[in-house]
Amino acid sequence: MSSVVFIVLASCKKDGNPNNLPPVDPADYAGTIDGFNSSDEIYPENQVAYWSFDDTKNELKSGKVPTLTANDAFVTGGVRGKAIKLTAGYLQYATQFNAFKTDSLKSFTVSMWVQVLNNGSKKTQIFQISRPGMLNGNIDFILETNLFPASNTAYVRIHPYFTTVGGGRQDNVNAFGAQNLSPQFGATKWTHLLITYDRSTGIFNLWGDGVKIGNYPNRGTAANNLFNSWEPNEVIIGGNYNTIPGQSVSGDTSFDAMTGSIDEIRVYNIPLPDAFIKALYNLGLVNK
Repeated sequence: MSSVVFIVLASCKKDGNPNNLPPVDPADYAGTIDGFNSSDEIYPENQVAYWSFDDTKNELKSGKVPTLTANDAFVTGGVRGKAIKLTAGYLQYATQFNAFKTDSLKSFTVSMWVQVLNNGSKKTQIFQISRPGMLNGNIDFILETNLFPASNTAYVRIHPYFTTVGGGRQDNVNAFGAQNLSPQFGATKWTHLLITYDRSTGIFNLWGDGVKIGNYPNRGTAANNLFNSWEPNEVIIGGNYNTIPGQSVSGDTSFDAMTGSIDEIRVYNIPLPDAFIKALYNLGLVNK
């Protein structure tokens, strides 16, 4: 006795939305940059300090006002609105920021836009979380503008540092020489500079115009080399104690107060993810 086997073929339609995600309307993203309407939408809950320089020198998260300023002026044509222009000038905030206390600042991102030139003679400190009585701060965002003349706008050596739990310092620096990893700089060109530090890994990254350019991100990964935000601390924009008359703490004369412009200083208590750093740069390019 023979048997017959019937095979039934059924077609099935593949579910293109297995997780039942809500539909995406492209209109919701019209006019956005990398999905954002403005830089203010980048991790707002983790942004702990912000200087817009739109007719105010105040730090806008805490409301702190500068205790001392010199040779500064608001100028139009900033990345967003106005900017602060320094002519051998600086801003000093000589009171403790709660956001920068030891227990509050473990990881960080510092983002800012600058217009600056090499000068062939002196370094430029664009941002410092300073330690009273000491030349070196908890965070030192330094441009070695002393290395080349102002005619060189293709390369500036960017050399940030942070202090460690062991009392030392760790750094990163962009490549130079045959391999030029530097954004373009200029007296009228806005350049985006950003550093991130991740306490969980010890990784210290350096970015310029949306590109990761640091040569030595792993120098601070040992336990004794992790970042520490020593107290008390202050903030100096455009210099350090040795560039402020009457406040010198050492015989070091390698820095001058900054000549150039600064805009949109943002400090976060996390290391921003790469995609958000690129978004922050792209948003700045279109004044958002």
